[in-house]
Parts: sequence; structure tokens; C-alpha cells
Amino acid sequence: MQSYTIGQAARLLGVSPDTARRWADAGRITTHRDEGGRRLVDGRDLAAFSVGLARSGGADEETPYTSVRNAFPGIVTAIKLGDVAAQVEIQAGPHRLVSLLTREAVEELGLEVGMEATARVKSTNVHIDRA
Repeated sequence: MQSYTIGQAARLLGVSPDTARRWADAGRITTHRDEGGRRLVDGRDLAAFSVGLARSGGADEETPYTSVRNAFPGIVTAIKLGDVAAQVEIQAGPHRLVSLLTREAVEELGLEVGMEATARVKSTNVHIDRA
């Protein structure tokens, strides 16, 4: 079974290492120590915690109604406008997402580099690569 350091777990959960350490100190994430004294999180425990964390987020008033479950909140890093089409790049934590949409949609949304935006991904094909 693969184990993860607190830093690796934090990156996978999309939080700071300090937040992951606080969760471990509070007993929310189960950890154990390796021979070098580093705190590690078992892969199965991390997977279960991440699912629970996502579920506990709950829907607040700001959550839009949508059938797309894969949301990546981030910051717009680039916009390339063509006559009809546009390309928008969003950096969402470690994820860079690129979307092709109409120029009209970019203008209607008022998208600009540096503003917050959420990329939503819905696909019938999902590929998984082993790290």
C-alpha cells in the first residue's frame, strides 16, 4: 500500500501542508511515522478522507445548480480571442485547464486575466494515469 507524506497529501487534497498537519494533529487524518520520523498517510485512508471531505463541503447559497460534478475553481491565466472562438486558461491549484468557447461567451461572462473562475468538466471519457 502506498503512503503519502503530509506535503503530498496536502497537494492531493488541494490544501496547504499546514492545514493537513492541523487535520492530522486533530485526528481527522490518520497518520503513522516512518523510520525517519516523517508522518505518513496510508493511501486508502487518504482516499476515504478525500471523499468525505468533498461530501462534507455541502451546498451553500453560492453553489450553482448544475449536473457537472467536476468543478475546478481557480484563476484565469490567459485568454486568446479570435474572431469567433476563444481559448481560456485557468490554473486551479496544480491543474491547468484550457477551454475553447465562443468569443461571445467570454465577453458575456466578462472574463479577464487575473479574475476568479471555475472550470467545470463533464466528459464521457476519463483517462487515469498512474503516478
